[in-house]
Amino acid sequence: MSQELLVNMTPRETRVAVLDNGSLQEIHIERARRRGLVGNIYLGEVSRVLPGMQAAFVNAGLSRTAFLHASDIHAAGAATGNTSASEAPIQHLISEQQRVLVQVLKDPMGSKGARLTTQITIPSRYLVLSANNPGIGVSARIEDPDERARLRAVTEAMLGPDCPDGCILRTAAEGADDEALARDWQFLQRLWAAIQHRGEAAQPATLLHEDLPLMLRVVRDLAGEEVERVRIDSREGYARILDFSEAFLPDARSRLEHYPGERPIFDLYGVEDEIQRALQRRVTLKSGGYLIIDQTEAMTTIDVNTGGYVGHRTLEETIFKTNLEAAQAIGRHLRLRNLGGIIIVDFIDMVDSEHQRQVLRALEKGVERDHASTQISGVSALGLVEMTRKRTRESLQHLLCDECPTCGGRGFLKSAETVVHEIAREILRAARQFEVTRLLVLAAQEVVDRAIDEESDSFAELETFIGRPIKFQAEPLYSPEQFDVVLM
Repeated sequence: MSQELLVNMTPRETRVAVLDNGSLQEIHIERARRRGLVGNIYLGEVSRVLPGMQAAFVNAGLSRTAFLHASDIHAAGAATGNTSASEAPIQHLISEQQRVLVQVLKDPMGSKGARLTTQITIPSRYLVLSANNPGIGVSARIEDPDERARLRAVTEAMLGPDCPDGCILRTAAEGADDEALARDWQFLQRLWAAIQHRGEAAQPATLLHEDLPLMLRVVRDLAGEEVERVRIDSREGYARILDFSEAFLPDARSRLEHYPGERPIFDLYGVEDEIQRALQRRVTLKSGGYLIIDQTEAMTTIDVNTGGYVGHRTLEETIFKTNLEAAQAIGRHLRLRNLGGIIIVDFIDMVDSEHQRQVLRALEKGVERDHASTQISGVSALGLVEMTRKRTRESLQHLLCDECPTCGGRGFLKSAETVVHEIAREILRAARQFEVTRLLVLAAQEVVDRAIDEESDSFAELETFIGRPIKFQAEPLYSPEQFDVVLM
């Protein structure tokens, strides 16, 4: 599979598109005013311990206090972390005003603060240093047993028997030689020592280590062997990425390319159009079927529909083919939209159990290349597929969009007819409660049109009933649901 990375840079924003065979699979966006916090290390101070929630709030110098759960605290002390202490009461692990070295696991989302851990991990190209947590792990995506054994043996010799820190071998470590792994480990040890040294002299609520900016992270984390080319449209950005690669990732240097064209690089590859489509509820499938994707605070729901696809043989075959295509599209849109948390997929009901198995397999295959951890259940008694996807940052919709000020995020508005009836009830309420000579109704144009055209007889009867005249005035700045009854 041919994979490319496109890096679009402006002074205030960096965007990275991941393409497989020309099809957009992921989009990463970082803005200067709102850089992601995941991976940052802080010296924090515990501001409040909540035994009932088995959690604590930590002041790490962020805009909101951050959240630290007991399962993310380690028994040898929150500032260093060793074995997991998820079963111990949190009040036995940390106390208020305690200084604690923490790392951000999840960015702040909505009204929630960042989620923290005391188990510090620092990634490099091939390895991840797991601070004060001895042990060696190998990425599950390295499937060759001989290569796994080789990497483990090399790492054991590199760490030695007395090393207090653990090491995880990333997928990119597959095929890496001993010298490259050793350079990575030495770099991580020096970096961790420097972070500890800064922490000893720092005051609480201090940033001790900030993860790389997106343009460098993408080369470190995404530019694996399967990536044929990384195209950067900024000359300055290209020079910086090139310097970084020469110092730390020499194997990636030959795949870096500066794009000097006049036409924007995202337009050249159709990425801008794909981003716009990824913000829509409806996803059209090639067969004529479609998906409806709705995000809520608790979960994301995906509804599969046949739409205009009628197939050529039987209804069951039509349903099966639509569900298969939908499963492949869902895997892509989970990555593209960065949907996380609980995800419920309502496939079209299938009678044949073999069809159900094949659709589930297609969904599993669709998320195999996903960098985020996913878990998929079987088909429930209600015909739903439940799955989870690890969420560490805001979805594409939440990153690029604000809540609609007109509907308040509901996605729908009261009809003009409904608002007219509300106005009539408010007029009756006001006429009974206050002594007035006349009433003036201020409302949106479409509501006023409805009242004086289709509902004119009703308001004439209402005027007779309350014995006072009613006048309407259109207000261009009012939303369709907004109105005021003014007592004169």
